[in-house]
Amino acid sequence: MRRRNLLAWAAAGALPGTQASATTLAQVRERGRLIVGLYEDMPPFHVKGRGIDVELGHALAETLGVKFAPLPFQADENMADDLRNMVWKGHYLGHGPADVLLHVPVDRPLIEATPQARIFGPYYRERVMLARRVDELPVLDSLAQLGTHRVAVPGQTLAGWLLIGADGGAYREQLLTQWKDGCEAARALQRGEVAAAAGLASELETVLAGDAAYRIEPLPSPRAPRDGWAAGMAVKRDAADLAEALQAALNGLAQSGRLGEIFAKYKVAWRPA
Repeated sequence: MRRRNLLAWAAAGALPGTQASATTLAQVRERGRLIVGLYEDMPPFHVKGRGIDVELGHALAETLGVKFAPLPFQADENMADDLRNMVWKGHYLGHGPADVLLHVPVDRPLIEATPQARIFGPYYRERVMLARRVDELPVLDSLAQLGTHRVAVPGQTLAGWLLIGADGGAYREQLLTQWKDGCEAARALQRGEVAAAAGLASELETVLAGDAAYRIEPLPSPRAPRDGWAAGMAVKRDAADLAEALQAALNGLAQSGRLGEIFAKYKVAWRPA
């Protein structure tokens, strides 16, 4: 296995432990393409070549005067692995790094722990939310008001962990946790299988927004991050001019209203970060 990894890195022009050189803005323009790292299977941001991050990548590349070149990838064990594989080093199997990775948490501990990357450009604020049928749950100021109603929630997510552990595990028996994301949980709510569904705001909104039968509100749990978290971008640490150009492009998209339009296309309320 170690030998195969070394051969893959040799084919990619690098060996493990070597940081890929930073791509400058001039190199991107000379190449004529902006290589954008996109998480696979992250609705509504990217699923099979469509989503908010795909359109944002197109818009950023267009603003820089180059073509959009998506580089989809599966998330690794943690964010540090993703930054290593897609931003500052490249994957040992030979793909990457990208010029820029989208949907990176703009989080100070992560920034301080990853000196090889430049994390910047927050473009959306995500939150954990709860959607409910208004006719079955007209008010939900606390989780205790769920009563015995069933709740759909993706188990291996922050929303799942919060609900599984809430109030000493009081709601575990009524949680359906088999869903892989909040979109699937929201569709279970649509089908009438549950009275409520938890997930990320973007996931619930893209399925349910605009339907008066449902209400989407912050998860009423003191453990849920009150202000959510910001999603932004990352480039290699030394790619300062590329980061500045991307930040300027993002600012222009926000000011012109185009960024909000991209989110609205997927029924997601754009929340500036």
